[in-house]
Amino acid sequence: MPRTELVVTLGARLYAVERPWGELPAGMSLAFVSQVAVDAAGFVYLCQRHDPPVVVFDPDGRYVRSWGTGVIADAHGIAATPENHIVVVDRDAHQLLFFDTFGQLVHTLGGRHRPRWQAPFNHPCDVAVAADGEIYIADGYGNSAVHRFAADGTWLATWGAPGSGPGEFTTPHAVWVDQLDRVLVADRENNRVQVFDRTGVFQDAWGDHYHPMDIYVDGDGMVLVTDQIPRLSMHAPDGTLAGRCRPVAYGAHGIWGDARGNIYLAEANPMNRITRLTPLEPA
Repeated sequence: MPRTELVVTLGARLYAVERPWGELPAGMSLAFVSQVAVDAAGFVYLCQRHDPPVVVFDPDGRYVRSWGTGVIADAHGIAATPENHIVVVDRDAHQLLFFDTFGQLVHTLGGRHRPRWQAPFNHPCDVAVAADGEIYIADGYGNSAVHRFAADGTWLATWGAPGSGPGEFTTPHAVWVDQLDRVLVADRENNRVQVFDRTGVFQDAWGDHYHPMDIYVDGDGMVLVTDQIPRLSMHAPDGTLAGRCRPVAYGAHGIWGDARGNIYLAEANPMNRITRLTPLEPA
């Protein structure tokens, strides 16, 4: 598996950068890589806007399986849930698809090919599932909203409107629920991350980003944000910038981490690969 000689730092943390990460079968290639997620067992799920839409690797990067062809129309986002489901955001079908880890469809959220204005869904971007099972969706390509659903799929609330003020969005592109019960939203075209409570009450906004693409919060509560330029930033829970590096050739469209402290970055066109950051002991 190819490995570069690049080492990067995020604050006091050092990482070796491995790119591309993951072994593909002979004859398989990736295209329009969009997002990455890691389940509780450490298996890595890549989604791409190409067939097969979902490609699965074991924790060591060995190919396991792929699935979703003929079921997923436009895989834009992917997430692993506490119930060990894999959720795919099917952007242009205006729907969320919940699968088991083998790719069997379990249930859906939203009407397939039935978009709704400022209501679920209109070209959604990303999904986050909280520890209690509540579901949050960044609905950003057609709408400017975040939707909140109960674990059983009951709609609870929608917040947001087009604009640049507090609680307004211009392309809410990613969402994450952290350990402090906050909803973090990558407000891409407004160059910021907005912070809300679980009911949608605005709390804070963190600037100093250029088109933030995705968010991942690690086990220590540190907030990692990818930008559309080749930059990865780390914020302390209060929003203070704690580190920044350049681990990718272009901007990473997606990010996730595992229990071993590895960070996985989904690089879209023209690279179409997964880059992995592996922790090193400080010098």
